Amino acid sequence: MPFQSDTSHIPIPPPGEDELPYDDGEPMESERHREQMYLLIEVLKLVWQDRDDVYVGGNMAIYFSELQAKKNDFRGPDVFVVLETRKRERKSWVVWQEDGRTPDVVIELLSATTEAVDRGEKMRIYAKLLRVPEYYLFDPFTGVLEAYVLDRATQSYERVSPEANGDFTSARLRLRLGVRHGIYHGLATDWLRWLDLEGRVLPTGEEQARAAEEQARAAEERAKAALEEAQSLAARLAAYEKQFGPLPGGGSS
Repeated sequence: MPFQSDTSHIPIPPPGEDELPYDDGEPMESERHREQMYLLIEVLKLVWQDRDDVYVGGNMAIYFSELQAKKNDFRGPDVFVVLETRKRERKSWVVWQEDGRTPDVVIELLSATTEAVDRGEKMRIYAKLLRVPEYYLFDPFTGVLEAYVLDRATQSYERVSPEANGDFTSARLRLRLGVRHGIYHGLATDWLRWLDLEGRVLPTGEEQARAAEEQARAAEERAKAALEEAQSLAARLAAYEKQFGPLPGGGSS
């Protein structure tokens, strides 16, 4: 009789990102919600393009327990940031594959159909299970921004008062968040923007390109003005010498 090994005692590893669904199954509420998510993610990726120890994601599944993975009933954050990790492509964020790392910052974009969950069940999960230090809520249509920090003793969130201009400072990211009017992908409205600690808006790729074009155009205009000034000076000098002769020491014969 052939030998058969007993493998019943070997634990079966939980599924990973390649086996688990990576789409959270919920489309963004509106074009503005979708573009707001893209804007926040794009800017952080540009700011941290030279860093390999941070991950920025959005609208993707986060798995934090086998039971939750089996039920698949948790919609992922609209935007989240994980520090002290490895930057690589991911299908989803699977906590047990990430050495237990969970998001440092989460941003949810409020809508009529998600607000109750974002303020209720999701807030509870972020505080008690994932222990996300900073949680932000933003309504893209009203422009209202709220910030919460985790009280680890009570595993609950405390609301943070905004600065005088309505901005908030993220201690985890060493950046600020504020609402600014602007145009993104052709849509002009009040956007939630990442700012540096001095309050300057961190630009999108489109804004960087536009700024570079403006700088190039300004340099071209300065060069053109300098050339015109030199030509004007040469013409005045030629007229003077025609009337009065060469200037002393000018080198003319």
